Amino acid sequence: MATIKVLPNGPYQVEGDDVAVLDSSGAKYATARRPVYLCRCGGSKSRPFCDGTHAKIGFKATESAVSGGRDAPGKS
Repeated sequence: MATIKVLPNGPYQVEGDDVAVLDSSGAKYATARRPVYLCRCGGSKSRPFCDGTHAKIGFKATESAVSGGRDAPGKS
């Protein structure tokens, strides 16, 4: 099973043995290291992967699901 964790003002942390990162055409990116960190700020020079740019540019993000939203934690 894969898990995705939203890190505070940082990337998405993706863990799991069966994780594959694909581009829009279905080509697989090489992901030798675990966990995988995916860019959320849009500033990484190695997108879709995080390169730490979020810290340099002061990226601030909403950290939780919208209250009462369909995809909020605990909702199915």
